Amino acid sequence: MMYTKTFLRVALVVVFIVVMNTTIGLSQPASKEVKATGNVIHQLRIYEIFDSNKTAFHERFRDHAMRIMARYGFKIVATWESRHDNRTELVYLLEWSNAETMKRQWAAFMADREWAEIKKVTAEAHGRLVGNIEDRTLVLTDYSPSRRLAN
Repeated sequence: MMYTKTFLRVALVVVFIVVMNTTIGLSQPASKEVKATGNVIHQLRIYEIFDSNKTAFHERFRDHAMRIMARYGFKIVATWESRHDNRTELVYLLEWSNAETMKRQWAAFMADREWAEIKKVTAEAHGRLVGNIEDRTLVLTDYSPSRRLAN
């Protein structure tokens, strides 16, 4: 039930972004790397973060995770902080060219030595920074108003 409510709230935010992009003309034409076959997928990630060390989490995500993710071709569309069921969450949306690329790049990121060291150092300094993690792969429907959400 809790995950359903969280998913519905985040899904509404994603729908809002799509509608706003379509309505105010911010939709970008598909790039050459995204084929007309519609292979582009999105990934929704929701991390439970703790109020006691929220600042440390955001610093680690902003200053390190996003930088290292970019090295592996992660395309972060947007990030949000959400409050749901008495917990604080970081919610973010990624865009991938296909599911195989998503799986391969996540494996490479998780094996990154710099990222492993950063997680170790920040955990020693601040304790556990992330609780539950939710992960959803979102496949655009053929009637989606926009084939891509990112620029």
